[in-house]
Order: sequence, then structure tokens, then C-alpha cells
Amino acid sequence: MKQHILVIGAGFGGMWTALSATRLFDIHGHSDVEVTVLAPQAELRVRPRFYEPNAHQLAAPIGELFDAVGVKFIKGAAETIDVQQKRVGYLDASGVRQVCSYDKLVLATGSRLAQSSTPGVTEYAFDVDQIEQAVRLENHLKSLANQPLSKARNRVVVAGGGFTGIETATEMPARLRAILGEDADIEVVIVDRGEKVGASMGAEISQSIAEASTEVGVTWRLKSTVAAVDAKGVTLADGQRIEANTVVWTTGVRASSLTEQIPGERDSLGRLHVDSHLKVIGQADIYATGDVAYAATDDIGNYALMTCQHAIALGRHAGNNVAAHLLGVDPTPYSQPKYVTCLDLGSWGAVYTEGWDRQVKLTGQEGKSLKTQINTLWIYPPAADRETALAAADPLIPVA
Repeated sequence: MKQHILVIGAGFGGMWTALSATRLFDIHGHSDVEVTVLAPQAELRVRPRFYEPNAHQLAAPIGELFDAVGVKFIKGAAETIDVQQKRVGYLDASGVRQVCSYDKLVLATGSRLAQSSTPGVTEYAFDVDQIEQAVRLENHLKSLANQPLSKARNRVVVAGGGFTGIETATEMPARLRAILGEDADIEVVIVDRGEKVGASMGAEISQSIAEASTEVGVTWRLKSTVAAVDAKGVTLADGQRIEANTVVWTTGVRASSLTEQIPGERDSLGRLHVDSHLKVIGQADIYATGDVAYAATDDIGNYALMTCQHAIALGRHAGNNVAAHLLGVDPTPYSQPKYVTCLDLGSWGAVYTEGWDRQVKLTGQEGKSLKTQINTLWIYPPAADRETALAAADPLIPVA
């Protein structure tokens, strides 16, 4: 009987895990292992772009890709992990509970927007965390054109001044004018607890964020937090009101709750501690990758972030190493010492940085050109051609 690697999740980490494992088996001429991906859809949802309009188009089908390389796909949502019996319980496409056994498991179920205890967020706020939520926001923005003219109709509040909040906010003026008209008096407000614009992104990059915010028409309410959200806007912790028909929540993510079913140490974001081969510490047959892995990127104290930049490399290493374990060959330790960011800043352009201290290298339209390449080419799946796809899954290919 063939041995079985089960990968849960078809995001950046899961897709590249399946391709990389298949690549190593192909190199060694080994055909006695079946690689299966279990996920709700056979598509790569391009989450880094969900702040953009037309979110319904931001998913790339990967069924043909898996067929081309011989990866089996099961359409379903994982619910339970039985570590002792090596079984995963899932709800299939028909809503029927099924069980899938494995010899090796790779958890690649990603992350979700962290649940907020702030009153009204669940009922009244929008987010761009998953494609369904991004589409919901898109439909709401389009509906504003049918509402009576008011400052609240033309105002959007973005809670959180991190990466997602900034990209969402700086894209928003153009999105609103496309719906409400070029002459519409648009106001976009970022509510952030930082003491200066873009403080969470670092001192050097914050200068570009401040310049872009001014140019595109985004204002910042600094040293502030949202205390409550309602149908007419937000109330800040100091009691001030901001009337707005649209509130977008972007205040952090947590790893998939399935990590809680695997015995092991987790970090404050719910990610499983893994060794340099991405095996869950304390587990012989379980690996974690992407947003569910707390993995050291280098030997000086940096750890992978919940970004596709890290998930792609983590996936390629996890797949290679789980296959290496079964083949009895040397694994490839995960290492990703180079860290870059490319922050979209709407019509102003983008800012590209290198290093964990985010040294600015490109700004404005030069940065935008690079961001466009990243968002429309580099992070998409390879072609559904066996040779091309497997070559692209080499863990030694630098991601940045």
C-alpha cells in the first residue's frame, strides 16, 4: 500500500508543499507515496490583493495544476485531527462527515482575522481578510451610490494602521470615486494607536506613508482606538465620534484554530513551534507551514511573518522535507534571511524596503511597478505543466 502525505490547506503554504513534495519524489523516481491536498476549494486565493477592487476575481484555479503533477485533491473542510490514530475528519462537498488517514501530515490552514471583543465589530464592520468578506465590502461600497449624499456616506474609517490597514485605506479614495464620481468629497480616516503615521512600519518607511496619505487624501487619527462600532460610525476610546457608513477592521490575525488540536507549543498568535525542517516540535509525523508555523528565518532571532513572502518559502521547504523524511534522504533546513516589503500606497505609488529594519529602496511609481509585478505575476501559481511546476517548487529558489 502506498504511503500517504496529507496536506490540509491550498493557500500559498499548502499549494507549494504539495508541489515540492512531488518534486522530490520525482527526482528520486519514487512513486510509492500519494500526496493529497484537502481544502474547501481547488484554488489559490490571492489574499495579499483583497484590499483591491474586484475581489471576486482574485482566486487562481489550481485543479489542473494538481492534475498535471499527480497531486490528489479532496474538496472539503477539515474539522478534527486525531494525532494518535493519524486521521483527519472533514466535511465533504456534500456536507457529509468523512475521515482521511495519513502517514505524514502537513498543516497549512493559514490564519484568520483575530476575533475582536470591541462592541459592534461583528455586526457592523467590514474586513478584507477572506475573499467572501472582501466581496461583501465591495458590494457595500457599490451600494453607497444609492444612498443620500452625506459626509457619513462619503467617509470610510479604517481601524488599524498596519500593513493591511494602510493598503486598504490608500486604495479606498480611488475606489470610492469610481463609484460616487470623480468630484465626490471623499474622506478616509485611519484610526491607529501609534504616535505617528505608519509608526508600526518603522521610522524610514513612515515618511513615505505620510507623504502618500496626504497626496491620496487619507487622514490619521493617532493615539486612538475604536471603543465601539455601530451602524452610523465609530466611538473612540476618548469618547469622540466619527460618523461613517463604512468601517473596515484590520487589527491583526491569528493562526488557524486547528493548531490547537496538535500537541505542541504555540506562540501568542497560535502558531506551532517547528524545528528547522518545519516538523512540529514533539511530533514525529506532523509538519506545519505558512501562517500556522512559528519558524526561525535565520540564526539571529528573526521569525517568519504571516505573509505570502514567507508562506511560499515555508511551503517549498515543508514539502521537500516531509518527502525527504519518507525517502530517507537529507532534508533542506528552512532559511530565509532576506526580508523585504512592498507596501501599496494607492495612486501615490508604493514603497519597497529591504531588511528587517525596512530600509527604503524604491518609492512612488518605481515602487508601484514592482508591486504590480509581485501582485499580478510573482505570487500566482505556476503553469499547469508538470516540468515547469516541479522546477518552480525547488526550496532553494529565493522568494525575495
